[in-house]
Amino acid sequence: QVQFVESGGGLVQSGGSLRLSCAASGSISGIYSMGWHRRHPGTQRELVAAITSGGSTNYADSVKGRFTISRDNAKNTVYLQMNNLRPEDTAVYYCNVRPGVATGYYWGQGTQVTVSS
Repeated sequence: QVQFVESGGGLVQSGGSLRLSCAASGSISGIYSMGWHRRHPGTQRELVAAITSGGSTNYADSVKGRFTISRDNAKNTVYLQMNNLRPEDTAVYYCNVRPGVATGYYWGQGTQVTVSS
């Protein structure tokens, strides 16, 4: 079992900023990557950003240059700094953990981000 504590979602105006954080704990012997996906209403979850234990990052094209992912390996915590937010960034954001490169994901409960125009 993996437990997540997510925080930082909320309502912000277009052009504003939010910072999401997610701490993972529980039965994890090691973590290969941590990251965030999001889901717009009626759609599938999509990758927002991910970071490996070595610090390699991957971003969706739609957030490059606006979002920054970072990680504290000692605390099993991942952060997502979101700047210049747009209404199309409105979604439920899900923290995730992958124990290994070939394993599946553990998912957090999700946090709502709403950007008003």
